Amino acid sequence: MLEFLNLQPEAFGLDISEVSLKIVNLERRGGYLNLASIGEIQIKEGVIRNGEIKDKESLIKSIKRAIAEVKGKKVSTKYVIASLPEEKSFLQVIQMPKILEEDLKSAVIFEAENYIPLPIEEVYLDSQIVEPVVDHLDHYDVLISALPKKMVDPYVECFKAAGLKPLALEIESLSIARSLVKDELTSSPVLLIDLGATKTSFIVFSGHSLRFTFSIPVSSQKFTESIVRSMKIDQKEAERLKVKYGLQTQATKEGGEVFDALIPPLTDLIEQIKKCLDYYQSHSGHEHLPPDGQEVKKVFLCGGGANLKGLPALLSQQLELPVEIGNPWINILDEKNKEKPKIPLEESLKYATAIGLALRGIRGGK
Repeated sequence: MLEFLNLQPEAFGLDISEVSLKIVNLERRGGYLNLASIGEIQIKEGVIRNGEIKDKESLIKSIKRAIAEVKGKKVSTKYVIASLPEEKSFLQVIQMPKILEEDLKSAVIFEAENYIPLPIEEVYLDSQIVEPVVDHLDHYDVLISALPKKMVDPYVECFKAAGLKPLALEIESLSIARSLVKDELTSSPVLLIDLGATKTSFIVFSGHSLRFTFSIPVSSQKFTESIVRSMKIDQKEAERLKVKYGLQTQATKEGGEVFDALIPPLTDLIEQIKKCLDYYQSHSGHEHLPPDGQEVKKVFLCGGGANLKGLPALLSQQLELPVEIGNPWINILDEKNKEKPKIPLEESLKYATAIGLALRGIRGGK
């Protein structure tokens, strides 16, 4: 089809964090999807802080550079699906009566005021009906998401100044779920843990939808800093030792020291995961989910910090749940026509958000 006749232009995914920009662009090939281009650049400290842009000019230049420096095919489309920071976001599944769908949107806006901690005129509000797994009730489940306009508008300005056309903006937890959850459907709740450079996000997904999200400051960077303090070495050496040993002491003195240094942040992480699970499981009773829909049955890890050696085994032992490294390609590369991605799984874990954005982009923003 000629591009100018395509009413749903394809877009690439752009994941924005306080430390980096990541780009993923997918293409259709022979009835399945393939990775066309991928890239990451670091951005200056302080350009984005707590989700808010502090230096627009610097971010605009970084976006242009990130697009120019991708590996693989040149990014030819100007349309982008971009992530927005979790810190200022609001996500919740609410219940609404089964009224006509044309009346539902205004009813959701009215009801959302009871949940969102900001005046409704100060936020961008989006909503979607969550398809039930078990449907025998007289109401809808509706996922609502909201972000402050004063935080979103500067991002849109930067995209446009960089020559891009934002097709959609979404909260990063939605993108992560799209990349890690097979066919975006689970028969029982799963916990997705995104161990990033500056924060860790907890995302509970059940049925067809997100159910709960929460972020904490424990991060891959905090692991490195703990090694720096404990072993009195510089950041570069601490990062090298973290990658080399992780949680596997290998009966060496140095490996043992790394393990000991990681105990405090890991203990904090495990406690926070348990709190997240307890909170969700005590607030999740819902008849639109299967009978066993309250308890999380599996944990998937993503983000660069997920590569810490021995982490899945340790978490599985402490949480008494199966813990696996997530596969960000699970909804892209089918089993029969699979063409291996151009980067190894370990590296692709940090691209989970960008891959989820690119998946939405290849579907024309839906």
